[in-house]
Amino acid sequence: MSTIPAAKVERWQRFRDNRNKALAARHGWLTLTSFQWLEDSPAAVELVPGLWSTDGTTAVLTAVPADGLSLVDTGEALKGTVSAALADEESLMWVQFGGAGGTQVVVELAMRGGRYAVRTRDAGSPVFTGFDGVPTYGYDPLWEVTGRFEPYPEPVEVPIATANPLVDGIHRTVGEVVFRLPGSGHEFRLQAEEEKLGALTVTFHDETNGDTTDDWRKLAVPRPRPDGSVVLDFNRAINYPSAFTPYGTCPMPVKNNSLDVRVEAGEMQPYPAED
Repeated sequence: MSTIPAAKVERWQRFRDNRNKALAARHGWLTLTSFQWLEDSPAAVELVPGLWSTDGTTAVLTAVPADGLSLVDTGEALKGTVSAALADEESLMWVQFGGAGGTQVVVELAMRGGRYAVRTRDAGSPVFTGFDGVPTYGYDPLWEVTGRFEPYPEPVEVPIATANPLVDGIHRTVGEVVFRLPGSGHEFRLQAEEEKLGALTVTFHDETNGDTTDDWRKLAVPRPRPDGSVVLDFNRAINYPSAFTPYGTCPMPVKNNSLDVRVEAGEMQPYPAED
């Protein structure tokens, strides 16, 4: 049995430490406690003071001093009416309230599927306060494979579903990542999106979903080399926020981004499956 190089394990452990640290950020994904659409007439929303509305283009909030709201950017106490406008898929950490310093809950304004919504991010959420890291499979170098990237002449926008059944999404496919995996005798092709500096992201299903892993996961792929080759390290496959909270609008994989093998690598379900 070959020995796993210590340097590879150390790099993976640093990756895991940074990942858990990012998830444990105050007002991060683990603090989501609600997702609510705004209506066209001023109305209260659950868990948040003030009156909220939208005309479809702009979101409007009206508050009185007793609401205890302040602006996240400046800390200025909010009284009267403020408004904000976002493009689709944009978010704004807009106002805050609660707790000893008035900053326990941050209200995120979001534009999803052409509609305005608010999400509460509560630093007192049990999901956040009880977090002690994401369970993972142990590091296994067999799940680091080399493949190739086959770019499309032009990006193709593919409609997809998201973790919220009321929110549709778009996958901007820039090409396909082609590779083989342990335990399978054929090639796989996953459609990929482009990230900053030419890196890629692939969102995928595999045979562990719903058993030891969440319903889908994603993998960051470093920028293809000049010869088109890419390295896919499934030890670094991670969950979307929707694995931790029911209030995410995370993209599902495009059709056919499914692997007919058990990818026993990367992040597992954050919570034990119920019997």
